[in-house]
Amino acid sequence: MSESKSQPQKSASQQVSTLGGFIAGGLAACGAVTFTNPIELVKTRMQLQGELSLTATKVYTNPGQALVKIYKNEGIRGLQKGLFCAYVYQIGLNGCRLGLYEPVRNAANSIFFPSQDPATVQSVPVNVIAGAVSGMAGAVIGSPLFLIKTRMQSYTSSGPAVGDQTHYKNTWDGLKQIVQKDGFKGLFRGVDAAIIRTGMGSSVQLPIYNYVKHFLQRHDLVKEGPALHLCSSVCAGLGVGVVMNPGDVVLTRMYNQKGHSNYKGPIDCFVKTVKAEGPGALYKGFGAQLLRIAPHTVLTLTFMEQTMGLMRRLEQDVFKL
Repeated sequence: MSESKSQPQKSASQQVSTLGGFIAGGLAACGAVTFTNPIELVKTRMQLQGELSLTATKVYTNPGQALVKIYKNEGIRGLQKGLFCAYVYQIGLNGCRLGLYEPVRNAANSIFFPSQDPATVQSVPVNVIAGAVSGMAGAVIGSPLFLIKTRMQSYTSSGPAVGDQTHYKNTWDGLKQIVQKDGFKGLFRGVDAAIIRTGMGSSVQLPIYNYVKHFLQRHDLVKEGPALHLCSSVCAGLGVGVVMNPGDVVLTRMYNQKGHSNYKGPIDCFVKTVKAEGPGALYKGFGAQLLRIAPHTVLTLTFMEQTMGLMRRLEQDVFKL
């Protein structure tokens, strides 16, 4: 493994505790999902339409048409289905993904580069591993909420339906129904698909963000500030969208199915989807994915710069950590 020749100064995220990073990451992601939840709902439905069929009529033809159609049939509340669930999920997922990234990266750097400061070493393989590990930890913690959110977003009582339909009044009702029907383990149905999907996305999100950020700084292309965070975030968001979409389609379908009616596991889902609909099905909802993941990543990582800075000031100036 090779390291970058530059030795950048420690960022705010490298100067806070693991708990502080968890809180800052969760808050940043919650702020982002407030704006991106409607397009997440569109993505979910576009990924489910035409499931295992080449002849099904397309309900949603593109993200813009889908947003208008859902708004007309279900209103603003319809577009924000599963928002509270999304908040709790984002705290678990991104609290781990963003909060554990630096500790995992530093631990790995300490092993592979024992003679150097682990916080300043920039090794791409180590960064990818740290991103994947922290993301998979978040996927496990957030899986029950993502399961409920997916089912809430796919359900409609006032418009054309796609995929299996499961009605939950709210997040608590979803948790209650699942435990009553399938026991506690039912809350983690599809967690293997969640680990694969989130590991794919997380393995590239922060590494791309940090690589682009340090590249722009090293060559004096963009000064430290919002413009630098925005450029780095856009590149990270595009990378995540391309890498994660196939896993996202599999995850959406695994979560939304009732029982094991269609798929036994993520590999079975992947194979059946490709056989029935062709390889292009793995990129269903890709337009909505980019419209969601790019601004979500931009907002999350931009907010994170602020929340990490806030946590650093709180820990150093208030709590004297």
